[in-house]
Amino acid sequence: MKIVSFDPFRTLHLPGVSYLKPEHWLARSELLLAADWVLFPGAWQLDVLEYVFRCRVFPSPATLRLGFDKVVMTRAMQAAFPALLPETLILPNTPAGQEETLDRLELPFVVKAPRDSMGRGVKLVRTRSEFLDWCCGQPLIYAQRYLPVQRDLRVVWVGDSVVGAYWRINNDGFLNNVAQGGRIDFDDIPAAALDAVAMIARRFGIDHAGFDIAWLDGEAQFFEFNVLFGNQALNARGLRIEPFIHDWLLRHHEDPAPLPRSA
Repeated sequence: MKIVSFDPFRTLHLPGVSYLKPEHWLARSELLLAADWVLFPGAWQLDVLEYVFRCRVFPSPATLRLGFDKVVMTRAMQAAFPALLPETLILPNTPAGQEETLDRLELPFVVKAPRDSMGRGVKLVRTRSEFLDWCCGQPLIYAQRYLPVQRDLRVVWVGDSVVGAYWRINNDGFLNNVAQGGRIDFDDIPAAALDAVAMIARRFGIDHAGFDIAWLDGEAQFFEFNVLFGNQALNARGLRIEPFIHDWLLRHHEDPAPLPRSA
């Protein structure tokens, strides 16, 4: 297989990979046109790669598009799996939107920036004034019911299966992310949580993501998924993601491209 990757760190142990800096992609279009797979493009590159160069892309276009923005992701969940999503409001950041949020969600609740990850841009607001202060400068309101859990699950999905899962246990009473100091535990992972991830991923066509799942009263609740998730917890466990990616690419190497390519 001829593989071009825009992310050398995530494809370091994949065989036969050529690396291309994102800023050089149009100047080296011949590499992209000759590639069997193009790996880890930015969402901003996807339309040209998919519609102009007809490249087969990994992660899948659905993964990149849904994973780029929490608003898009959340609306997909509201449409397909509303019972798996904590009550979430996406409203214009206007006085009316602010009042509706305060009327519908009990304090404390969680607010999030639409395009952050690793726990950045996530805040637990406890008072009306905290919420109104947070609203200053925000493009819209993304607010979610607070779930009183001391840990959540990171479930890593590659290709068409779960390749690893672990608890993230918080140190500050709120954020569980490993990047924010959360501890990890690989024991006693609920099978029903893994089943919920498989159901979501297969419905949406996701092939590379770290899902964040709360486990509350014996039920899974979806927070989000991250396309570019951290691997440090799995690496410490002796588990590398690259072989699973390579196996997935090989299995789909002969799949027909959606449209013929042309230079």
